Amino acid sequence: MDEKIFVPKFKKSLGFETTSNRSNLMKKIRSKENKAETKLRISLWNQGIRYRKNYKKLPGSPDIVINKSKVVVFVDGEFWHGYKWEEKKKKIKDNRGFWIPKIERNIQRDNENNLALTQLGYTVIRFWENQIKRDLEGCIAIVLDHVISSQS
Repeated sequence: MDEKIFVPKFKKSLGFETTSNRSNLMKKIRSKENKAETKLRISLWNQGIRYRKNYKKLPGSPDIVINKSKVVVFVDGEFWHGYKWEEKKKKIKDNRGFWIPKIERNIQRDNENNLALTQLGYTVIRFWENQIKRDLEGCIAIVLDHVISSQS
């Protein structure tokens, strides 16, 4: 396993600065119940798929867990989970010493959780928020395919 990436604390004393406006925006961000995740969950429910949400008994607290089929679904935000990371990393201007390790540690943790869940016998599906917004029906089809294939 790779060495765990160290993420420094975001403190003014360590040289990290932020405006009060940005700080207030960041405080509003929560780890669950984004619009894309809600859309996906409602659509799955309407398809007759029953699940648990934000299931803390499994590594990574998957957004959706279909225990009967051993399928877990994560809905990842583009910024927090490093969508097109190599390209986006270059564009971070402020507080690079914090944000780059923070996002890279999130990516590393996602990979660790994927491995742990796979070892527990779960199928791991990860969608980007924008993927669900662009193609909800395609995402539903992917989940349904895994649910159906696990039952045969």
